[in-house]
Amino acid sequence: MVLAGYFVAAFAGLFAVVALYVVLGALPRAPDYFSVMSVTPVEALLVPPLGMFIYFLTIVLTGPPALGLTLVTEALSLRSAWLHAIIGAACAALGFFLFWPHTAEELNPDRWADMGIVAVSGLFAGFVYWLIAGREAGFRRPRQVIRHFGKGS
Repeated sequence: MVLAGYFVAAFAGLFAVVALYVVLGALPRAPDYFSVMSVTPVEALLVPPLGMFIYFLTIVLTGPPALGLTLVTEALSLRSAWLHAIIGAACAALGFFLFWPHTAEELNPDRWADMGIVAVSGLFAGFVYWLIAGREAGFRRPRQVIRHFGKGS
């Protein structure tokens, strides 16, 4: 379930990026940059070869940190939704920094806005992962208490 959860969550995160750009581009007094960016991701997801390239790039950039953090959550049986959402945001932000490594040095507001949008989509992707695989995280299952009710109860 971990692998399926990751692939579905990465796909959901890409759709969240598109949705965020569309919503932010429709806001009054939004920068023109957001309206241009709202069209580009929609086109990228509608053209299958380009969409698959973006999906593959997303998996390459976010896969290693997500795998490491998934092993930690599995080993420690961490099952909380907020933790998986934060892990998703951290992996998405790290993937963004790997794609544009000079973001911190440029101090370009557009890059920081993009990073925020990607991190919020990572929150959503982490929640989707939790829905699929994170709720049952752990190599050992929680102990179930079995209660027997007799005649005297």
